[in-house]
Amino acid sequence: MSRLHDRLDRLKSENRKALITFITAGDPNPEVTVAALAGLVTGGADVLELGIPFSDPEADGPAIQASSERALAHRVTLPKVLEMVSAFRRHDDETPIVLMGYLNPVLTMGVATFAELAQGAGVDGLIMVNLPPEEAEEIAPLLQAHDIDLIYLVAPTTTAVRVRFIAERAQGFVYYVALKGITGANHIEVESVADKVTALKTTTDLPVMVGFGIKDGVSAKAAARCADGVVIGTVLVSIMGANKTTDTIVELLTECVRTIREALDA
Repeated sequence: MSRLHDRLDRLKSENRKALITFITAGDPNPEVTVAALAGLVTGGADVLELGIPFSDPEADGPAIQASSERALAHRVTLPKVLEMVSAFRRHDDETPIVLMGYLNPVLTMGVATFAELAQGAGVDGLIMVNLPPEEAEEIAPLLQAHDIDLIYLVAPTTTAVRVRFIAERAQGFVYYVALKGITGANHIEVESVADKVTALKTTTDLPVMVGFGIKDGVSAKAAARCADGVVIGTVLVSIMGANKTTDTIVELLTECVRTIREALDA
């Protein structure tokens, strides 16, 4: 069983909600990333999402766009992201890591090469924002052969027919986007999210995670009432962008995540 499946199954057996955290690899500089990931785990993160820097995002808000720009200024490429995962794995071989980004860098590397290198580095899952399931028929088996789950997004505007189509092909978990728009929005409509997630959960046995618009313990706890866990990103990326030293970043990330973890467990 993979790290991701093992972790999510354990949380379910403990009746606990998953806390998934997102930061961008190489932000604000490459030296920070591994320590930041460790700090997120110390704070209580169950799964780590690590963003692949990309110059032309489609769904990222200003904060995450800026984080990619900072990383790209340091020439952080996909091979360097995998090196960071490998470095983290030398100290932590248990916490699942899911890479999140856009398909272009993976295609540039070559899917087969990426799958082999990613497995070797210790990657457990992949979220490709611009890869619909219809276009993943060749990619998904290559990833699966290397124990990497291809995780799909479901939006508030996704039709019921399409939700079933995605659910049939989903791996790892299903990522429900809590609002129409980009990351970092001001609020989510909890009742609407609850209705959509409840319907989604009738189509799949996989865990359903809610992301976009969740930035503190209150919003995390509200979203988690109907879901199996939450994804926190913009608030963490904002901490990365506002601070320079590794020690300060790690301390602030750890405290932020700890506050959200405590709210989920309360």
